[in-house]
Amino acid sequence: MKRIRVLVVEDSLTVRKYLCAVLAGDPEIEVVGEASDGSHAIELCQLHRPDVVTMDMVLPVMTGLAATEFIMAHRPTPILVVSASTNRGELFKTYDALAAGAVDVLEKPKGDDSDVAWERTFLSTVKLIARIPVITHPRARLGSLGRVSSPPLVPLPEARVRQCQLIAIGTSTGGPGAIVEILRALPRPYPLPILLVLHIGEPFGKAFAEWLEQQSGHRVSYACDGERVSGRAGSILMAPPDRHVVVRGGRTYLTDSEERHSCRPSVDELFESVARDYAASAVGVLLTGMGRDGASGLLDIRRAGGMTIAQDEATSVVYGMPREAVLLHAAEQVLPLGQIGPALAVIGATSRNGSR
Repeated sequence: MKRIRVLVVEDSLTVRKYLCAVLAGDPEIEVVGEASDGSHAIELCQLHRPDVVTMDMVLPVMTGLAATEFIMAHRPTPILVVSASTNRGELFKTYDALAAGAVDVLEKPKGDDSDVAWERTFLSTVKLIARIPVITHPRARLGSLGRVSSPPLVPLPEARVRQCQLIAIGTSTGGPGAIVEILRALPRPYPLPILLVLHIGEPFGKAFAEWLEQQSGHRVSYACDGERVSGRAGSILMAPPDRHVVVRGGRTYLTDSEERHSCRPSVDELFESVARDYAASAVGVLLTGMGRDGASGLLDIRRAGGMTIAQDEATSVVYGMPREAVLLHAAEQVLPLGQIGPALAVIGATSRNGSR
């Protein structure tokens, strides 16, 4: 059986040797190189053509972000960010790396009893992302979060668009870059409230709303208990890390109920509540992501009369969640990423809120 070839990028010798030892201890994995800075990481990536790169963000000579952008633009490889950085500036760099094409992020080991469980998670994550067929990211080639041209927009049914009152979006792997591209295509202020679920846990999720606001120019905040949705037009409400967000009676509520599809927050939890509360006046959008979270919830929205959109395979970093939705016939339209933002812009402009 062919082993998974991994390049480890980490400036701390102690941590780097630990990561290499954990990887080398698994018979399915081979460590093909080690780098202590971003420039050397690029050289080794081009030389060894690994299946996976584990990437620290804080590196000398060239940062992990810069190395990620170069690799994803010129030698696309699944990248797992392994970082201990939890301050605002370093978290923003991690989000930038995810938007530039890094597949996932994992906290560094703590050096205590929790490392046994961490090692299992680390190995399983490396094996999982090794199977992801990543593509060249033109955003990275143009610089961090640059724009790409969009194909022509598919016409939308005006009669149904006019009754829209809420947009609900769910995403996972590949989501940060997709969300930014969509939000940048929307006018400011956008006339409809947007509810968002992204699979990103602590400690990495705590500053994502602030980063997204900075990148998109839209108001973004974490949802609160009892917050009225109708009063949030022109802003995006996100599910906080490790909390489900649902809507009931036109208000958002946070819950600590069990994980769905090993996820909390769960897209299904949001979509199902949106279908019950908003029915035909809702729009559900399911973007790139691993697994099947959100597919059945998107079907609920469609059955309730709402409009449903899934991202297509060609533009998805991982065509997992959207694929499940397509298989369930939950997606009324399957659109490339470049069409989804313009479609939502038309919905906002044509809705009753946008046409006043």
